[in-house]
Amino acid sequence: MRIVKWLLGIIGLLVVLGLAGFFLFAPGIAERGMNVVREHDPYPVSDEAQALHDSLIIGDWHADTLLWNRDLNDRGTRGQVDFPRLVEGNVAIQVFTSVTKTPAGQNYQENSADARDNVTLLAIGQLWPIRTWNSLLERALYHAERLEKDAAQSGGTVRFVTTEAELDAVLDARANGETVIAALFGTEGGHPLEGDIANLDRLQDAGLRLMGLQHFFDNELGGSLHGTEGGGLTDFGREVVAELEARPIVLDLAHSSQQVARDVIAMTDMPVIVSHTGLHSHCEVVRNYPDDLMRDIAATGGVIGIGYWEDVTCDDSPEGIAKTVRAAIDAVGEEAVTLGSDFDGAVTTSFDTSELAALTQAMLDEGLTEAQIRKVAGENMIRVLRARLD
Repeated sequence: MRIVKWLLGIIGLLVVLGLAGFFLFAPGIAERGMNVVREHDPYPVSDEAQALHDSLIIGDWHADTLLWNRDLNDRGTRGQVDFPRLVEGNVAIQVFTSVTKTPAGQNYQENSADARDNVTLLAIGQLWPIRTWNSLLERALYHAERLEKDAAQSGGTVRFVTTEAELDAVLDARANGETVIAALFGTEGGHPLEGDIANLDRLQDAGLRLMGLQHFFDNELGGSLHGTEGGGLTDFGREVVAELEARPIVLDLAHSSQQVARDVIAMTDMPVIVSHTGLHSHCEVVRNYPDDLMRDIAATGGVIGIGYWEDVTCDDSPEGIAKTVRAAIDAVGEEAVTLGSDFDGAVTTSFDTSELAALTQAMLDEGLTEAQIRKVAGENMIRVLRARLD
């Protein structure tokens, strides 16, 4: 009997240790395997490029950092974005997006909305509040709370921004030599609404100022670029789009089906964006909208955010991204091109946000003018934000 009790005790201890190891180490191991920065020698940056970079207002439409349990005030040893690295990269505006559901077997071709959800296991493994384990809305609200808390604890380096006046205050402070960053909150897809328009109030009150409509699967609002139907807006989707237009929220078409994008353009009179993408004529993949649709998006006064990963640029080096920027300027005009890294979104990149001067160097080498680089880096983004924020 004593032996049985001893064995049960050992088994129980092993189970406890195994669970402890899972909660302590598994999420970090998972992120190290997903948000990879390729090993590389330091990128050469000329004095001219560094001086230009230091004078830029740089904005990034899309980082999925809130998906991972890291204190953003600490300079991380994994991933691609945190507050110290934003400072090092001279980033002025960063949109942090909430990823609340991704389908098992995720791919760019076709995904079922009924596939097992990857984020549920991540929520449990990272010990998010129990309320988030079975609610996409609560996951988004939790991410907003974390961002606001980390910004509040940054010692003034990062401000959680929800209005045009707050954005302008950050830009004025930077113009006066202060090190300060504007953090905005968005969602990757509209599924945190959970089919109820009233939940938009809760998200907006939590600080939501950018909303995508779809992610890797079709949802209550309409078809995904990677779903099973490729359909347009549903009646609920049209209701949501009308509400977004009436509120100080940027509408993001990234991951939406081509028909959803065309439906949105037809029913609205506001600038819309594609937050993280490439250009189809430059990198012919399903993830990138055709150029004619990109031009229609630009015609709304909106912008496209050029991503930093190979699946949309066909070359994720600084030089490759600069070539994508050049191709986008040629296709849609210099007023419609911005940056949208997709950092920390389970993508491999050739640099993290602290190394953005390498991209400035590459854009100079590609032959972009200083005025064009300033527009792409942040001026075009600021124009759209001012058009949409209260």
